Amino acid sequence: MSLLLNPQNYISPQMDLQSKEIMEKTIRFFEDKGLASIKEDDQASRWYDDFIKFIKKEHIFSTLLTPTGYGAPDSRFDLSRVCEFNEISAFYSLSYQYTYQVTILGLGPIWMGDNEKAKHLTAQKLIDGGIFAFGLSEKTHGADLYSNEMTLAPTNDDGVYLANGGKYYIGNANIAAFISTFAKYKDTQDYVFFVVDSQHRNYKLIKKISTSGVRAAYVGDYELIEYPITSDEILSSGPLAWDSALSTVNVGKFQLGFASIGICTHAYYEALNHASNRLLYGKKVTDFPHIQKIFTESYARLTAMKLYALRSLDYFRSASDEDRRYLLFNPIQKMKVTTQGMKIIEMLLDAIAAKGFEQDTYFETAIRDIGMIPRLEGTTHVNIALVIKFMNNYFFNPMEYPVIPKRDDPADDSYLFRQKAGKLASVRFPNYHLAYEGIQVPNVSIFLEQIELFRTFLEQASPTPEQLKNIDYMLALGEMFTLIVYAQLILEDSKLNTISLALLDEIFNFLVRDFAQFALTQISNYNNAVQQDELLKAMMKTPTLNPATVQTLWETEVKPLLGVYQ
Repeated sequence: MSLLLNPQNYISPQMDLQSKEIMEKTIRFFEDKGLASIKEDDQASRWYDDFIKFIKKEHIFSTLLTPTGYGAPDSRFDLSRVCEFNEISAFYSLSYQYTYQVTILGLGPIWMGDNEKAKHLTAQKLIDGGIFAFGLSEKTHGADLYSNEMTLAPTNDDGVYLANGGKYYIGNANIAAFISTFAKYKDTQDYVFFVVDSQHRNYKLIKKISTSGVRAAYVGDYELIEYPITSDEILSSGPLAWDSALSTVNVGKFQLGFASIGICTHAYYEALNHASNRLLYGKKVTDFPHIQKIFTESYARLTAMKLYALRSLDYFRSASDEDRRYLLFNPIQKMKVTTQGMKIIEMLLDAIAAKGFEQDTYFETAIRDIGMIPRLEGTTHVNIALVIKFMNNYFFNPMEYPVIPKRDDPADDSYLFRQKAGKLASVRFPNYHLAYEGIQVPNVSIFLEQIELFRTFLEQASPTPEQLKNIDYMLALGEMFTLIVYAQLILEDSKLNTISLALLDEIFNFLVRDFAQFALTQISNYNNAVQQDELLKAMMKTPTLNPATVQTLWETEVKPLLGVYQ
């Protein structure tokens, strides 16, 4: 059974009726609206009032995004269903997922802060249908927190401050009930988070920033001019404000992997339907072997994305101060899953060619939107730089952990809002060989050989002090390490969400090839020592090529997807 979302035959993995109803009602809203109407709003850059009204009527954001203890008795911040809604909304358009994603970001500093009055007021605003925004980045230096110029200055009126400064590229800036705004106290230079109301007279909405993607969404530029702030609006100060900024991005960027999966799934169905119904030289396009290969490999890459995302979700939901492995898995979710999404859209575009650019297709939207995702909430190289910090402990300092089960149980994931910040080098991992136990698949074995060579590289021919200082060199090395972790979680989840051995072999076919390509990049772009070159060349392995595997996948798993979603 395919792991791919199919709205026309959808069974939510959620266990409780309320969660299932939310997903089903959301799908029904979009199916009733229809692709033509969604595209019309996109092309006109029209704000989606109908979606905002739907969210309010069905209490969707208030149910999904309010932690237990605030708001309605049945609300909880359950990351499993939070992520499911990301995938569904992006399946129809990244614009819809964007308003949800930005609301999650805006809520982060509120739920993480120590202002209980603000939390209860926020819960009510969610019930009232409010959406939220995250005022972090600024025009001249993006999301560089150290260079933040927004200030909060004390006045002669005891307990009253005045906020001044601008924020740039802020989603939902047009109607956000609260915008969680990051700043510094003007006198002490300590960090602070406070909330502002987008309808306040001292809030100046300068403009909507026009973007090639998410056109129907609102990406804003705003300024606070002598905006009065009291203790009622201050969410956190000092280290808590700083930690809230980092932890909020950690929660927010995680959602982007599921958004990319949703986009690729819709685009995949549309591309397969088109290619199967088009004749070329008297044959169906999908009768050509190279086209079958494109659809088979992109299906394997898309399934791998979802396997990784679901497994990293298990770790995130199970996180604690004692188990912070999610701090490695999350940036890989943000970087690797989303760049794989770009790869899939590019491959599918080769199969359907000009059709993908026609304005009445979903695919045309996917082309514009998919490349935005890896570049939101921190660019790819930022996430790889973060990943590298875990490399030594991953390979050379293992420790035992209880096995993390499949986490699809209804629960309030409150640890997200009290994450322990810092000390990444102290995060430990179990022996990576555990994921490979009991698996006898040709390309899995080849990939494990590549891993062992990489480990030998780190142990016997580790980067020199000069190479360590070369950011480009270390980022390229980080790509290989990222792929190793990516493969581990794919393997783990393939045992929980069972897939065929043929599909697993095809997944590791492309992982072997991708790893070899990264090794070649390391050889051809940088000066390496003799032993380093020898080990990198040894990593350039070729996968076991089995045409029968591809044909089996095509006949039994890919071809049956034809026409299942229109």
